[in-house]
Amino acid sequence: MTDTTLCPCGAGAAYRACCGRFHAGAPAPTALELMRSRYAAYVRGRIDYLVETHDPETRAAMDVAGATRWSRDTIWAGLEIVATSAGGHDDEIGVVEFVARGATRGKPFALHERSRFRRDEGRWVYVDGTTPRAGKGR
Repeated sequence: MTDTTLCPCGAGAAYRACCGRFHAGAPAPTALELMRSRYAAYVRGRIDYLVETHDPETRAAMDVAGATRWSRDTIWAGLEIVATSAGGHDDEIGVVEFVARGATRGKPFALHERSRFRRDEGRWVYVDGTTPRAGKGR
């Protein structure tokens, strides 16, 4: 994948102009853009970025080896944004509901999560996520 190919986050821009700039160190201006850039980090194997953008309060508990294996062993099929709440330029918290699709070692999956984000020292970080109950959302 080159920097001019479309970004795997599905926003429709070239990687360099989309999530590549966040992977290079620019802060994501919204929770949605951080969510998209974290998905792109899984696709591109940028586990360092996932660690860096995880809430510092729970970062040490991350399963970095597991995330690395999952990233490497998965063929990523796309990201669908279901809904967002807050998480804008002037917000301190935000929620992004998404479905990430792929196949890990040949087994297809659709990860449906409602992720919470907050600002930490002016930068968006991933806090945690829940799986919406059956019958709610998708």
